Amino acid sequence: MLTKQFWKQTIERAIKTFAQTSLALIAVDGLGITDLAWGHTLDVAGLATLASVLTSIVTSGVGEPDSPSAVKAE
Repeated sequence: MLTKQFWKQTIERAIKTFAQTSLALIAVDGLGITDLAWGHTLDVAGLATLASVLTSIVTSGVGEPDSPSAVKAE
């Protein structure tokens, strides 16, 4: 968890999570299913990003060394 590789992968996952959450909420809003202000969209995406980072920290050492993944390579 204390390596540069771990944090590079964790940051990549966090950015992807932020983008995916934002796009999902924008799409749902565009379909008229919900009515979210931009501020709320950013709040939810930020919370999902925080959850992603915390999940990476919690699963460090479970899978491959220096990886935030819980999956071990074969």
